[in-house]
Amino acid sequence: MPAREDLPGTLKRSPKKAQNTYVKAHDAAVEEYGEGERAHRTALAAVKHSFEKVGDHWEPKAKKGPSDAKAAGGRDTKAATKGGVDANAGKEHLLKLAKRLDISGRSKMKKSELVDAIDKANAKATRKAAAKGRKK
Repeated sequence: MPAREDLPGTLKRSPKKAQNTYVKAHDAAVEEYGEGERAHRTALAAVKHSFEKVGDHWEPKAKKGPSDAKAAGGRDTKAATKGGVDANAGKEHLLKLAKRLDISGRSKMKKSELVDAIDKANAKATRKAAAKGRKK
């Protein structure tokens, strides 16, 4: 069982329920596949089913379910993952997230552009939080 200290940084900054989801799914995946990257990916997929990445942490989704075409299609699909962005959410929700993340030009973006911009902003926020954590 991964210790709380071994959680990915984004999950350390997330609600306990997201952390518990990761830990339980990781434990089950380790029993099924063994320790390693596959167990980690499986656990993150479980988190993405109920949570979406917002900046440097995970927040509960309004509606549970796959977050993108990769999650919906399964392991063998060629679709790309959207890094925790709930690409299946409505455009209005994505616009609100883009506003929270201070993404400029959001009102003129198509839904797919919003998803990509949010993914990029999330990655930037995560890098910033990780760098801040290393300085402590």
